[in-house]
Amino acid sequence: MSVLSNGFVLALAAKILPPLEVDFLVVAGGGGADVGGGGAGGYRTSAGTSGGGASAESILSLISATTYTITVGAGGAGATSGGNNTGGSNSVFASITSIGGGAGSRNTSRSGGSGGGGHDVEGTGGAGTAGQGFAGGSDANIGGAGGGGAAAAGANTTNTNGSAGGAGVASSITGTSTTRGGGGGGGGEFSGGAGGAGGGGAGTTSSGNAGTVNTGGGGGGLYFSFPGGAGGSGVVILRYPDTYTISNPGGGLTFTTATDGNFKVTTFTAGTGNIEFA
Repeated sequence: MSVLSNGFVLALAAKILPPLEVDFLVVAGGGGADVGGGGAGGYRTSAGTSGGGASAESILSLISATTYTITVGAGGAGATSGGNNTGGSNSVFASITSIGGGAGSRNTSRSGGSGGGGHDVEGTGGAGTAGQGFAGGSDANIGGAGGGGAAAAGANTTNTNGSAGGAGVASSITGTSTTRGGGGGGGGEFSGGAGGAGGGGAGTTSSGNAGTVNTGGGGGGLYFSFPGGAGGSGVVILRYPDTYTISNPGGGLTFTTATDGNFKVTTFTAGTGNIEFA
């Protein structure tokens, strides 16, 4: 092919291919619970409402044959002894980082994408991160407060019972409305708090329930009978024109791709690695 004809083909391809504009949903891992429920993982998206009451972020304009990093944050561990639970891990896509959910409290309130629920001495719930999630609920007695969710703060408690985790946010980035980012319910003496809609684990009168995988849901609280519920893992979802294809050079990521109209939707459910669009 001559230089002239080759240049014509390249120019024609550039004219036909749509811009590589990518909608994203990046949810971090949820926090693990102790008596207080775990906070949901931070929730950022360009395709609908973001966490913490924020509006949609700007769609990302990317470049084909360029490497972008993705990390799917793991959920935090539930407590196996007093206060040894952990917050969730961050999820990342290119320039977007969502912060792991705060761990639920036994005696130290913990911040995160959404904050962990409070308990006892340090009864104030952990803070959420602006544009990602809400604070955990507060406790004025010895019940566990619910962890914060992407759409609402964890509920407060004033007695020995657990309170509910905050609700998550619904997104239709895949073509189907799904709620993610619910806070974990607090543990209680006579009743535990409900998990927040969107994968939050329920608190109980004994050991807590785990947050749902790939929702960033916070773990449910215990009431002095270990373990606390682990946080649910996060997720990264990308929506882009169906003329492009994603690859994962070097491996390390678990993902699936579906088609919705003129778009492809790739859902990353575990791992860390690099991607390219072609």
